[in-house]
Amino acid sequence: MRYLLCALALAIFAGVAVAQGTTSPGLAIAPECTPRNGDTVCVTRAAAIARALIANPQLRIAGAQADQARAGKVQAVALPDPTLGAELDNSKAPFGIGGYSGKVVGASITVPFFDKFRLSGHIGNSGIASSQHDSVTVRHAIASQASQSYDSLLAALRHRADLREADSLVRDFAAKTQVRFDAGTVARLDVINANVAVAQIGNDLIANERDITNARSSLNRVLGRPLGAPIAAADSLAVPSSLPTLAELEAAALRNRPELASLQSQRSGAHAATQLAKEFWLPDLTIGFSKDFLADPQPGYFTTGISMPIPLFYWNHSKGEIAQHRFREVELEATARDAEAAVGQDVRVAYGSAATALRQAVYIRDQLLPAARQASRIATASYGLGRSSALEVNAARAAMIAAERQYTDALAAANSARAELERAVATPLTTFGPGAAP
Repeated sequence: MRYLLCALALAIFAGVAVAQGTTSPGLAIAPECTPRNGDTVCVTRAAAIARALIANPQLRIAGAQADQARAGKVQAVALPDPTLGAELDNSKAPFGIGGYSGKVVGASITVPFFDKFRLSGHIGNSGIASSQHDSVTVRHAIASQASQSYDSLLAALRHRADLREADSLVRDFAAKTQVRFDAGTVARLDVINANVAVAQIGNDLIANERDITNARSSLNRVLGRPLGAPIAAADSLAVPSSLPTLAELEAAALRNRPELASLQSQRSGAHAATQLAKEFWLPDLTIGFSKDFLADPQPGYFTTGISMPIPLFYWNHSKGEIAQHRFREVELEATARDAEAAVGQDVRVAYGSAATALRQAVYIRDQLLPAARQASRIATASYGLGRSSALEVNAARAAMIAAERQYTDALAAANSARAELERAVATPLTTFGPGAAP
């Protein structure tokens, strides 16, 4: 009987070691990118981001807003439409009823003061530049969203691989426990505990199917595809590289964030709007032509004149539209200062999240996961020698499964936080040198 127990323990230990040795904590799960049919799209992370930057519907919104700004500039610098008028003179009744002695037809156009065109054009250009910077902001957000959705799918797929590995282990353990129960060497409670572990893993696999479906739907939405369209990931989760220094990232963000450039364009346009409001009293040029087809045989007459308001109640303007535009400049100046502080805080928060997630992933890979796997192997071998119970084996295995889940979540969090940091900096992190972060 002693030799039988030793042989059974060695068989169990070998099976567990082979199954657990399929994935080391430093390596990523192999990607599942074998399309089942011609409709399945297999994409890498870079390809997903590139596709999202082409097909995402939010880009059309940003493009339409930029087109609106261009159309607004055309309208701002356009000449007013000429006016055409006709009148019947010396009529005894409206509309010439009862006869009339003159029929005058005339046309005129009013040309605003030339500097008003310059300022209106400057305001329009500022609006166009601001909308273009806003489009860049949308592109950065979409790229970050695509990367994070891709990481969610990779994490769900890796969880499935971990659960399938755990399912194989618990089923093998349950089968061996049943054999030992039939031989009368273990209690019935061990068999029940082993079957409970099998049921728990099965329930986790059912929940994981929903997570994979939701992750695929989220990625399809970012890519501008139907939510239920089949899609597969070609990459795998891995520990990202080290981060640059915080000082480099903050300086790059203040240079490259499109929100700051957009505010600068808005400030320039607001200043031009203030100058335009101050020119309300400048004269406009009027050119017209008229002819009386009944009373005057001459070919017609041209009229030229200027018109300008008399700023008799100047305070209405200085405390009205001029003050309104000045306060708008003050508002944008304060907004720009606050935006710079917000950008710096955004970078610091994103950097802290990325650095923490990276440290957690490295720690779990190097410390927690190897210890949990070793504890599971020892508990399984000890159970084979009759020195531990099935409850202890299940507890050790549950700790190992939890460590695998934590490692997968940490990998996804580290990659997603890195994508969020790239959005905050508005520059790919590969353009920086290695920093001090782990």
